[in-house]
Amino acid sequence: MRTSVAFLALLRLVSALDDLNIYTDNSLASGWENWSWNTEIDFSATDLFAGSSGTSISISSGAWAALSFKLGQGTFADYAGLRFEVAGNQPEIQIIFQSTADDSSSPAVPLSEISKTIVGTEFTSALIDFKALPGSGSPLPAGTWDRITFQSFGNGASYHLDNVVLVPEITITPEILSVEPVTSNVVAVTTKGEVDLSTVGIILNGKSVKVSGISNYSPPDTPAKQISYITLASPFAPGTLEFCSLERPSSPTHSLKPRRAGAFPFLTSSVTAGARTPINPLIYGVNFPKSAQYIKTLGVTVSRWGGNAVTAYNGLDGHFTNAGNDWFFENRVANEGSADDWIGWVKGAGSESLLTVPALDWVAKDATSYSYPKSIYPWYEQSRFDPYNPDAGSGQFPNGTAVTPNPDPTTVYTGWNTTSAKNSQAIDNEIEIAHSTHQDMHPEPVGYDEELKRVVDFAVATKEALPGVEVMAPSTCSWWFYWTSAIGWTDTAAHGNVDFLPWFLQQMKLTERTYKKRLLDYLDIHYYFQPDTSKNDDTAKALRLRMTRSLWDPTYVDESWVGTDPQNHQTDPGTVKLLPRMKKLIADNYPGTKLSVSEWSSTNDGDLTGGLVTVDALGIFGKYGLDAATYWATPDEMGPVGLAYWLYRGFGTVFGNWGVPVNVNGLDPNTQGIYASTDNSGKISLVVVNKSPTASQAFDLTGVPAGKYFLRHFGGGAGIAKWQTNVTLSSNRYIVVPPYTAAFLQQQRLDYLSK
Repeated sequence: MRTSVAFLALLRLVSALDDLNIYTDNSLASGWENWSWNTEIDFSATDLFAGSSGTSISISSGAWAALSFKLGQGTFADYAGLRFEVAGNQPEIQIIFQSTADDSSSPAVPLSEISKTIVGTEFTSALIDFKALPGSGSPLPAGTWDRITFQSFGNGASYHLDNVVLVPEITITPEILSVEPVTSNVVAVTTKGEVDLSTVGIILNGKSVKVSGISNYSPPDTPAKQISYITLASPFAPGTLEFCSLERPSSPTHSLKPRRAGAFPFLTSSVTAGARTPINPLIYGVNFPKSAQYIKTLGVTVSRWGGNAVTAYNGLDGHFTNAGNDWFFENRVANEGSADDWIGWVKGAGSESLLTVPALDWVAKDATSYSYPKSIYPWYEQSRFDPYNPDAGSGQFPNGTAVTPNPDPTTVYTGWNTTSAKNSQAIDNEIEIAHSTHQDMHPEPVGYDEELKRVVDFAVATKEALPGVEVMAPSTCSWWFYWTSAIGWTDTAAHGNVDFLPWFLQQMKLTERTYKKRLLDYLDIHYYFQPDTSKNDDTAKALRLRMTRSLWDPTYVDESWVGTDPQNHQTDPGTVKLLPRMKKLIADNYPGTKLSVSEWSSTNDGDLTGGLVTVDALGIFGKYGLDAATYWATPDEMGPVGLAYWLYRGFGTVFGNWGVPVNVNGLDPNTQGIYASTDNSGKISLVVVNKSPTASQAFDLTGVPAGKYFLRHFGGGAGIAKWQTNVTLSSNRYIVVPPYTAAFLQQQRLDYLSK
């Protein structure tokens, strides 16, 4: 059986190319190879099939495993899209296109971006348009594509596929995707295909409103979508807004009800001059940017060379590294090559660099060795083996404990000490959990004293090599390890029941007296939101969007184990209030130390809510004076998180370098965020994020001058794309922001200052 999802596209049969079958019945089509891993596959399943076909593919993939098809000869770069039939209980998978020639990959396409209603009892038709990938709307980049991978997420996936085929041509059916009020008098109409908007009607509270102008914008990196900004001759008012078009007889409506009705609240805000606080530009950082153009596109200000693999990075003998338990304890050439070369091109692109120096005793000696070969630790002892190198094991028993005996480190690593360290700023990465991530070189848990000694030793070496460098440490991985070590509470008790981070700051203050210079410039931590949002349903999304309150709000009890069992000796331990808490720890224990968060995440880079979380967090970082931050790891520049960076700083447009207070009466931090700044000339910028999935929000910006503004925004009913235009804020000075939308407004003229 088969049901169909609206594709927004029709297939034309006339083409220079024919359909290229991948699977139709019983087996892969001629010319295709099975490159799957950790997946049980039945190419002749008869329990469920589409149409008249007698079989389908039955797939059962483990965590991050995949069904993968490789074209034996040639590429499919000239094809227009991939069509397939899928059945399963909304399987958690993503589709990736790859090139084996240069080992490149496309942006991942989550199946949920194609359809959220896939069931296990019948097939659903799905189509991926290579000119507008589902989710981002960006085209499939040019490449020598020859491989298609259906990869499961962390929970694994079981599903069926049938009629998998590459199609030569796709014709877009004209469609209006969304109609939404934006700012004070603009209706934004997002379309796909050739939609004629020459005759439109806007009705406000039953009366026609004159249209004073229409401008169109089609972003070059999402060309399948276009937005038309319809400017009204009069501003919005409380009531009902309707849009009528000959292309779409049914009229989308937007409720513009007054505050008492609760559907469209008017929130009075005032943006005032004075009392400015600096916004450190280093908060807009990421880990491992892809290229110089990537840095410029997103406005990345600091680029971090970090993560588990850097603990074993050997920059002296060949730029080798080892990912530890992230990937079978295998050595390899560092993906980024030479750290020195990387620093060079990053700085050339306009970004500062944050390089992490190893602080354990070993680094990778070559590009081929691995710690747990099957010949020494047989197959029945280890839980998993590398699908691409079946001799390399996980180093764990099936129950998750480390296999024994410990391997000889010299088979994989070479010695490392302080005389080898140079050109560094951060002292290692999460060494408090080295007994897990790098059990092959450091099987024993790291305690307070060892971690302090390693930081001090390598900080001294780094400062001697580069006297002007600023050192970040201890790069602690999570809330739990802010307060204790991997040894546990006996270690804390042995240090006077002083939690780890305050103890660490106290000790680093003492080292300054000993060495007559500061060895710690930044208290560096990693912060990952603890609430579980993995289901990504409406409840999880709402939780994701409000958990940014843990960054600042002293009234917000964390909705995770932290709120019920915080495991520390701090005041008010169940409220994270991360930035104020850490700043107070610094003030109490080692004043003058800066604060950085070198790893953090939205919890879902591919979902629109992940982008809104990022917009909110970047605004909070600026407002509360964080000194530096880098996102883990490399946001897709066309994904929601990448668009959040673009919103603030993309292509040279800068949010501002001075934060100004915003006083909003009745602001609900669960669904709303507003941030304001000025630049050195005094021009005002605003970022407003509406985290409500259904309700537009109106903000009465009493203190914001009328006039010309540059507008950027993403989100809303049309999904993910980057939109921008110029608007005029009218004298009533309130703006409307659609549901699930982040907006950026920057003042273009300062005429009001002379009035």
